[in-house]
Amino acid sequence: MRAAIFDEPFSLRIAEAPKPVPGQGEVLVRVRAAGLCAGDLYIYTGKNPYVTYPRIGCHEIAGVVEAYGPGTSGPAIGTRVVVDPFVGCGRCYPCRLGKRNCCANLTIVGVHREGGFADFVTAPAQNLNVVPDNITDFEAAFAEPVAIGVQGCRRGVVTAEDTVLVLGAGPIGLAIVEVACALGAKVYATDISPDRLSTAADLGAIPIAGGVGLVERVLEITKGEGMPVVMEATGVAPVMEQTIELVAAGGRIVILGLLKKGVGVTFPGLDFTRKEVTILGSRASVDCFPEALELLASGKIHYPKIASSFALSEAPAVFQKLADNPMALHKAVFLSED
Repeated sequence: MRAAIFDEPFSLRIAEAPKPVPGQGEVLVRVRAAGLCAGDLYIYTGKNPYVTYPRIGCHEIAGVVEAYGPGTSGPAIGTRVVVDPFVGCGRCYPCRLGKRNCCANLTIVGVHREGGFADFVTAPAQNLNVVPDNITDFEAAFAEPVAIGVQGCRRGVVTAEDTVLVLGAGPIGLAIVEVACALGAKVYATDISPDRLSTAADLGAIPIAGGVGLVERVLEITKGEGMPVVMEATGVAPVMEQTIELVAAGGRIVILGLLKKGVGVTFPGLDFTRKEVTILGSRASVDCFPEALELLASGKIHYPKIASSFALSEAPAVFQKLADNPMALHKAVFLSED
């Protein structure tokens, strides 16, 4: 089969690779659309500490059921599906709680095992989600990032009664904007990039210029109260620390951004207690794909309209372009050339 293979940092080639064979409990999926995530870019630039080379990346996968491993069943052969890439061990404490996204022995398709930048990929059959008929393969590839937005909003218990501030208008920030808007919340977004902020506005958020003076601008908008819900999606330590100044007393802070291991953040102890805020982490998603697909099918998610599609053969050039300028594209999806 054809695949885009990361041989080492800054080395990506299109080549023939062995077609994977599904084992017991697994499914073989013919890939129709594969989304490029920041995690894939980190594999390309050598900044993903969990990957070993060579590796076929991609964990945002839409395709068609091709075959099952021994003794395994699921949606009928030919059914259009998306793959939930987070594979838990089922034994550790988080898995026993139903939080396989936090599994102590977590395996991620496209990181720890071969992913979707190929004609075929294998995954646990239980990780399949059937795609509604009115969603294209291209749109279905957005189920994974939208599911992250769903998870974040669930963690923050976002409702139509809430006002939400999203910090960072990158791919995940935009997914949060869309999901929160779909839930009926009033959504503000901030970013230091005017282009990204404009995109967030196009997707339904009220833009607030980021950078110096953000706290003052937010307090002015909220008449000194702060935002009831603050969703952090930058992965920048000083921004995380600023959330305590941006949130209203009694409000919720949801941290989705990732920091490098060992990098800490500090919250003022007095404000933490005085405001009685709730601070929550949100990691990827768990059991959020059905809702993400429903939102995509409903037409409430417009994120795919700002993305760009490419043939898999163009992957080396696309990755180099994004390595040179991470803001060159809002989102890239590689489509099957069959």
